Amino acid sequence: MNNVTERTEDGPRMREAAKMVQKVYIIYLAGLIIPIAHLVGVIMAYINRGDGAPWAETHFRYQIRSFWIFFLYCVIGSLLVFAGIGFLIILAAYIWFIIRCAKGLKLHAREEPVPDPATWLW
Repeated sequence: MNNVTERTEDGPRMREAAKMVQKVYIIYLAGLIIPIAHLVGVIMAYINRGDGAPWAETHFRYQIRSFWIFFLYCVIGSLLVFAGIGFLIILAAYIWFIIRCAKGLKLHAREEPVPDPATWLW
């Protein structure tokens, strides 16, 4: 009987975590216009990891890694602006980030895990 009670209690918590996955992707995309939103999104991903279904956990890991890799690319691009290639690196980072968010949203809609959340690609 305890297992049934635990499952029903975990159900709403897991559904909320699944909704949070989608919210973080949307916040990340909003961050393309309002850059501080990226920081809000990664904080939300850190806070909510460990609270959801296993497939949602892969998304939180993917989102956190996406933020830090994107941040790294933008820092490198900013340092190389004066060398003439920085803008291209930053542009590539934004395109890469948008693709990762779109892929994540697509997988989220199907409630599928991210196949390799540790990848540096998409």
